[in-house]
Amino acid sequence: MEHLSTPELAMILVGVIGTAIIAGILAGLLGVGGGIVLVPVLFWILSLTDFPPDLSMHMAVATSLATIIFTSVSSARAHHKRGGVDKSLLKLWAPGIILGALSGGLAAKYINGDGLRGIFGAIALLVAINMATPKTLVISDKLPGSKLVNGMISYVTGFFSALMGIGGGTLSVPLLVAFSVEVRRAVGTASAFGILIAVPAVIGFISAGWGIEGRPPLSLGYVNLLAAGLILPFTVSFAPVGAKIAHSVDPKWIKRAFALFLAITAIRMLMSVFG
Repeated sequence: MEHLSTPELAMILVGVIGTAIIAGILAGLLGVGGGIVLVPVLFWILSLTDFPPDLSMHMAVATSLATIIFTSVSSARAHHKRGGVDKSLLKLWAPGIILGALSGGLAAKYINGDGLRGIFGAIALLVAINMATPKTLVISDKLPGSKLVNGMISYVTGFFSALMGIGGGTLSVPLLVAFSVEVRRAVGTASAFGILIAVPAVIGFISAGWGIEGRPPLSLGYVNLLAAGLILPFTVSFAPVGAKIAHSVDPKWIKRAFALFLAITAIRMLMSVFG
């Protein structure tokens, strides 16, 4: 970062803080954990510097997950106060999500930067299309009765959420709604999934990145503590604001605007891999 001027550094600082505020609001509003915003922005910021390109995505994903631990606690508490967290569903999906998230964090060691960008871009584009579609996909009028099937669905959710550096809502809310779970209950429960994803995933990323050369100062594995410390106060403070909005207004237009942002980000990330 030595080659950046003071105005450029100031712009980066303002950009990170602004992104953290938006991420916090979206965490509460849509149950997405904020990582779907944080990861691409952190990645592009690192890309502006002389930071090793193959480490950029790993650091962005891991640092995002570290902030999601605390953001999800704030968001889940706000939803719980409004009766939005389904404890039986949380208990049903918890084992698969935890195991999947830990597996995803550990697997990151064997996936290069292009691979992580490709995974993020492809899944983010599918999520954007789903969010922008007026008619919600419905698979069934209830969740599967089999614990094994629920375990498989939750494992996949945890695994890919960890690799993308996101909370549970980005993948689990569309899935739960497809199984006819009421959207506010899905969002509230997904905010709690974020905790179950982020903690084991961060452990995996710390382990996977331990001893890797080229990381910035104040890093534990792939997690940069300085960046996480800058982001956290804003995401945690603004998550309850998003939860309040979610329970008071129709988030349809916000979802569509976010879908557009997400689609543009996903396409740019995919172009950086295949371009």
